[in-house]
Amino acid sequence: MPNNNNHPDAEVDISTLRKVIAASAIGNFVEWFDFAVYGFLAVVIANHFFPPGDPSLALLQTFAVFAVSFALRPLGGIFFGMLGDRIGRKRVLAMTVMLMAGATTLIGLLPTYSSIGLLAPLALALARCIQGFSAGGEYAGACAFVMEHAPRRRKARYGSFVPVSTFAAFATAAALTYAISTLLSEQAMTDWGWRVPFLIAAPLGLVGLYMRMRLDESPAFQALKAQHAVPHSPLGETLRSHGATIVCLSAFISATALSFYMFTTYFTTYMQVVGGATRTTALLASLGALLFAAALCPLVGRYADRVGRRRTILSAGIALIAAVFPAYTLAASGEWLSSMIGAALMAVGAVICGVVTAVLLSEQFPTRVRYTASALCYNVSYTIFGGTAPLVATWLIDSTGHPLAPAYYLIAITLLALWGGMRLPETADRALDADESTWREVAPGTEQPLPR
Repeated sequence: MPNNNNHPDAEVDISTLRKVIAASAIGNFVEWFDFAVYGFLAVVIANHFFPPGDPSLALLQTFAVFAVSFALRPLGGIFFGMLGDRIGRKRVLAMTVMLMAGATTLIGLLPTYSSIGLLAPLALALARCIQGFSAGGEYAGACAFVMEHAPRRRKARYGSFVPVSTFAAFATAAALTYAISTLLSEQAMTDWGWRVPFLIAAPLGLVGLYMRMRLDESPAFQALKAQHAVPHSPLGETLRSHGATIVCLSAFISATALSFYMFTTYFTTYMQVVGGATRTTALLASLGALLFAAALCPLVGRYADRVGRRRTILSAGIALIAAVFPAYTLAASGEWLSSMIGAALMAVGAVICGVVTAVLLSEQFPTRVRYTASALCYNVSYTIFGGTAPLVATWLIDSTGHPLAPAYYLIAITLLALWGGMRLPETADRALDADESTWREVAPGTEQPLPR
């Protein structure tokens, strides 16, 4: 089967591409929806799954379980990445969406500490471990699946819909949590209402599984398989042949991860702790900014296709550095409109980083090792800089006594990201084909191919 990506002006079946985007996005939606719901309902979860008597300790234990899922993401990324490069993207993405939806639904069904004692937090930790492990193979695989179907000169435009599903998941989780909290009494919310968002993952996961199983494998992987060029050891080949690219791309993704979690997770806490905003005010301000971020993604995708990846990387760095101090200052106001504008300012840089990352994950590596390499870069960076973002930001404020300390941290990581990102080659017109004889890894910071 010929690969449409080899020909920039070739016709692409838009109907099939839309189905691919929808199937890829729904699994990504389930992944991030759970992470968001868990964060929004952390206080309720702490009261149900850990010993009573010390609310602060219970909340700390709840976030410790949250962190465990991040620790398993690189392992999941390596496992599913290698599997995806050997048996195909479609089959692995069917596995990840089934595991994620099942584990998320399980949390909504678990008995509490009052029913089974210490088995409750153990069961919660096990469910979160399954989620983290499966999530490690989800995002990079979803991006690769979309990119390998997309037209060569519009990869970022279509790939931007994967980040759309990420921000939409957080917005939906925020809206649903707010609606349930408003409609139910405090007692009903505590008794059973908190379970509803987790149980919604079951039908979403079944829909995602159905959609993914009905699709064909990506053209690039089909061509690779037809050539009998599927790698037997994709991890070893990845590290030997693409180590420099992995380091540079991981450095850039550090800013993607940090800005994303500062915007989606930590800013809600910052509005309340530093700005004195009510929980409702902070939640609504975040919801407005999340909807803005989702709407901005396709525009950034078009921008990245027009100006290229390196200019988009530079734009992301400038946007983050320029907006970080106004964003934190406005978020500290305690007022709904000012807080939402502050969060929206932070969203601009986070969205640009997220959209260009989605396409770079696929463009920087050949088909043989694309899934393995991209999952490794993405998950290691998100584990180190994303999962720790709320903890490090809180620690910086406590240690320095300065409410803007997290802003300096973001600037430092952004400079690191620009160092790595600007050493990557321009790949906007690179074909994601399976013909390895035409592929050369480009030396970071140059346009020269590396010697074989």
